[in-house]
Amino acid sequence: MTHDRKNNRIYLDHSATTPVDPQVVEAMLPYFTQTFGNASSIHSFGQDAKVAMEDARRHIADLIGAEPAEIVFTSGGTEADNWAIKGAAYFFENRKKHVVTSRVEHHAVLYACKYLEKRGFDVTYLPPDKYGMVAPERVAEAIRDDTFLVSIMHANNEIGTINPIREIGEIVHDRDVLFHADAVQSVGKIPVSVKDMNVDLLSLSGHKIYGPKGIGALYIRSGVKVEKFLHGGRHERDRRAGTENVAAAVGLGKAAEICRSRMEEDMQTLRKLSEEMRGKLERNVSGLHLNGHQSRRIPGIVNFSFEGVQSDSLMLSLDLKGIAVSNGSACTSGTVEPSHVLRALGLPHNLANSAIRFSLGRENTSEEIDYTVVALKEILERLRGLKRGRR
Repeated sequence: MTHDRKNNRIYLDHSATTPVDPQVVEAMLPYFTQTFGNASSIHSFGQDAKVAMEDARRHIADLIGAEPAEIVFTSGGTEADNWAIKGAAYFFENRKKHVVTSRVEHHAVLYACKYLEKRGFDVTYLPPDKYGMVAPERVAEAIRDDTFLVSIMHANNEIGTINPIREIGEIVHDRDVLFHADAVQSVGKIPVSVKDMNVDLLSLSGHKIYGPKGIGALYIRSGVKVEKFLHGGRHERDRRAGTENVAAAVGLGKAAEICRSRMEEDMQTLRKLSEEMRGKLERNVSGLHLNGHQSRRIPGIVNFSFEGVQSDSLMLSLDLKGIAVSNGSACTSGTVEPSHVLRALGLPHNLANSAIRFSLGRENTSEEIDYTVVALKEILERLRGLKRGRR
């Protein structure tokens, strides 16, 4: 449950991670005990595990419109991003040297690109517009003769803005360049079709869609070549070495199956709750600035800057009232620097440093939103009053 009514705890940080769906837990349990075989073993114990892995692979492929053979399990979205970027770089090394990405990518993409720069590759970091969107024409302008990869996220993890991936993909393919999309925040939440999006590589993660942590996948379009990221045994059709995490893969497969079956319901619910939260905040709280696109956004993510306060003080004050939110990506929320995403949008330092991300989930309610708005109003009045008192 996301709301512990006894202790008045409310979880509004689903973009950081989600609770594991009880059906997912139930599906995983046998693979810790009865069906414990190594999926790469040829005896019946191993083959039982392999059947479960392939069933999970099929569910993930179905969720994104891919073929099962195009799905490779990873340890999560970070590994998938790193593999797509570095694997492509190593494949094209000594032939092509240029990558195009954006300034608002997840750090798994940005730091992988910084790593390549240290090894002689060139990277172009495209600026977004004021909503955090990357314009297709900017991508077209940035592609060079030696560009081998464009990596643009599908939906931003902090502000929820959805990029025009299909249009970008058409441009990239016309230039005979590989196209990777980090879709960790979009897969399972909105319809995703790798064919419609014109992607060659796509990253996804289990713990963002009510699956377990430590499991994800990289879609590699049939015929696309990238170098191995891990070396060892001939696992995953000789693409990724390491004994398969069968239980987690089963969990990701089940989570994908559930997301596919209830996507329309979840989208409607989260869109309604997001608009409700946004409307109630705008009516009851002063000094608000919405970050991200007004409508082209992932259902469930609402990011506001609050004038006159620091996001860390606001986040901690909310936590003391039992409300869990974020001041950016969970991977960087322990830092004191403003979000790189909000800085890239051109926000002044005071607004970039006062942003809170509310990310809603399946079990959140209107009652929880009401409680959060009341608590937030009280906290803002106190924090702003303290600031005025110090002047």
